[in-house]
Amino acid sequence: MAKDKKVEQITDMEEDFAKWYTDVCRKAELIDYSSVKGMFILRPYGYAIWENIQRELDRMFKEGGHENVSMPLLIPESLLQKEKDHVKGFAPECAWVTIGGSEELEERLCVRPTSETLFCEHWSHILRSWRDLPLLYNQWCSVLRWEKSSRPFLRHREFLWQEGHTLHADAEEAIAETEQQLEVYAKLCEEFLAMPVTRGLKTEKEKFAGAERTYAIECMMHDGKALQSGTSHYFGDGFAKAFDITFSDKNNTLAHPHQTSWGLSTRTIGGIIMTHGDNNGLVLPPKIAPIQVIVVPIAQHKEGVSEKALELLKLLKSLGIRAKADFSDQSPGWKFAEHEMKGVPLRLELGPKDLESGACVAVRRDTGEKTVIKLEELESAVPELLEKVQNAMYNKALANLNANTFSAQTVEDVAQLVSSHGGGFVKTMWCGSEECEIAMKERAGVTSRVIPFDQENLGETCPVCGKSADKMVIWGVAY
Repeated sequence: MAKDKKVEQITDMEEDFAKWYTDVCRKAELIDYSSVKGMFILRPYGYAIWENIQRELDRMFKEGGHENVSMPLLIPESLLQKEKDHVKGFAPECAWVTIGGSEELEERLCVRPTSETLFCEHWSHILRSWRDLPLLYNQWCSVLRWEKSSRPFLRHREFLWQEGHTLHADAEEAIAETEQQLEVYAKLCEEFLAMPVTRGLKTEKEKFAGAERTYAIECMMHDGKALQSGTSHYFGDGFAKAFDITFSDKNNTLAHPHQTSWGLSTRTIGGIIMTHGDNNGLVLPPKIAPIQVIVVPIAQHKEGVSEKALELLKLLKSLGIRAKADFSDQSPGWKFAEHEMKGVPLRLELGPKDLESGACVAVRRDTGEKTVIKLEELESAVPELLEKVQNAMYNKALANLNANTFSAQTVEDVAQLVSSHGGGFVKTMWCGSEECEIAMKERAGVTSRVIPFDQENLGETCPVCGKSADKMVIWGVAY
């Protein structure tokens, strides 16, 4: 891959994966640094990727009956303190407002790290009867978590996300909602981002603060490390009791509703970069690429070339394809490298000789494969090519996941597999104790990723303590 490199400013991923990642974020004009440490600027191209993700998620949420709302930015400290486990989990990351204008506030206000408490306060005001349920809400917003270290997209102090919050009459309905929303995230990743996922439950140690259960999807990056790409939480009625949320059930008896929350953030953009990128920059799945096709006229000063390029652009747009044409005065080679670096899935080259033959050259970003397409066949050929690129990218990522997923029987095996492969997922049995989970991290350098829904019987004993084990866990090194 490195020998084919066209953009010198991008470090080879084989040389330094972390530096490669940062170079791509900057060179592809996805992000810039602000004057506040840990807070990044999403440039138009980076924000456009988020808009496309947002559009697909919002559509799926609304198909499921969810409505968008907007909650305040600030949370009174007294409100946050009502759910002790929740506030304890977020306390190290909270940022506080203590002065308003020139006056010191009577009560500290927390800049929201998440909005469970705000939703609970609101629901305690409006919920009356079982007829009001379920309440299916979603919020698109930014949140603030005072992280000690930061990386573009992967760990921001302020980041964009959506947070869904729902109330249900009983546990069964709430758990079904929690699992359904995890499937929405899985569908987004697999069908739109071309990122295969592993679905499962988080361990008690790794679950969300205040939750009874946390479900997650884990994705494997190109370097074998894991990225938690979406989580969905079942809270039971704990928050409802803490905030005195009640309703009259069908028997006219006061009851506490059951609650869920679920979220997915701009971190997924980092996942796209690290799953699909190469030494020439981004490789974007067509379904979420801001530009799906770039038309590059060759020798555009010659008669008919620019006019035909505009005609092709108009045709592509009429098909609903996100397309642009590059009429800049840069050389064709510069244009090719620039749009490859930005991950545009398909490039159409059109020059004088192509006009004579009534064809153009289509170049795939994922493989570099070139195809000559007759101009009268573009209407069917381009959508077919984009679909092939989308599917090929998913299959390549799936092959990477499969090739770097292993099974082990002992802690030493886990450590050796992760060390020799530089990462990967390792499946083992587990007794369920937190002590063994901590010991696995200390001795093998991995954390539990999920207890997968698709369980396998890899033996009968825990690799740490040797006691009886009936759960299979996936371990890995994570971002």
